[in-house]
Amino acid sequence: MARRKRYLTATMPDGYVKTIGPTADAFTHYWRIVAELENGRTEVFWGHARSLAEARKKRLPLAEAARMRGWKRYTFEIAELVETPA
Repeated sequence: MARRKRYLTATMPDGYVKTIGPTADAFTHYWRIVAELENGRTEVFWGHARSLAEARKKRLPLAEAARMRGWKRYTFEIAELVETPA
């Protein structure tokens, strides 16, 4: 049986809203890294995960990534995805 496609929306603490879809995947969480570079510019990396535990694992390599990429500082955030109408 084909799974129904749906839209998933995450609202970050700063009010940013990200909508994913249409998708039939069972994503439950959205994660985002906002990194500030030495020159003042900003890089943003994001993704979605099938569980909170999977999303939290994205935090593990951040110290190494910050050192390799020369980030002055970074924030890592996770938000729950909720199904929203198309």
